[in-house]
Amino acid sequence: MGAGGTALSGGARHRRAAARAAGRPRLSYPSGTLRGMDVSFTGSVFLGMSVDGFIARLDGDLSWLTGGGETGGGETGGAPDDGDGGDFGFAEFLSGIDALVMGRATYEFIAPFADWPYRGKPVHVLSTSLPAGADPRITVHRSLDEAVTALDAAGYRRVYVDGGRTVHAFLAAGLVADLTLSRIPVLIGTGLTPFGELAADVPLEHVGTRSFAGGMVQSTYRVRR
Repeated sequence: MGAGGTALSGGARHRRAAARAAGRPRLSYPSGTLRGMDVSFTGSVFLGMSVDGFIARLDGDLSWLTGGGETGGGETGGAPDDGDGGDFGFAEFLSGIDALVMGRATYEFIAPFADWPYRGKPVHVLSTSLPAGADPRITVHRSLDEAVTALDAAGYRRVYVDGGRTVHAFLAAGLVADLTLSRIPVLIGTGLTPFGELAADVPLEHVGTRSFAGGMVQSTYRVRR
């Protein structure tokens, strides 16, 4: 949910954007028509979450993720690092991405940032309400089908899929090839999840796991076809 910037899913502010996006009603993405479609790109997911699988509390709060406890954690402060001043591999991940696709709410939170986190990367936004051409940094699509067709036509090889509902839609459509999930050592009991119900199981192959100072464990999975 989420989510550029530096640490985990693109930094504390971006992760907060994705969390808020996951909890808002918005564009309903069809999930069945694209399954099995032969496209030029693969979708990649990079998310931070609690051990019990939530990317934010129900109200979008991320203080547990940034170490602020129940009430701490600001929009710009508290972002975790990997113990060596690094970003848990997010910059390396982003360097291998050709383009991004996200939902409207995630985009609208990121849009005002003075430092646009995806400079040089095409950003595609799923929205029925954003005016086309409103922001030269993005391309707006009215449906999942339209977005996938555009991503395919552009010849992208690897696309970063971000935002809770967008991740779920691409998973359901069979368009995600790999997921990197960074689990923070905390249980929050309930919250927002990027996965939700799926028409069928999505079998995964474990690629690798590494741990960081502070107890975060990051695992990468490949979707088995």
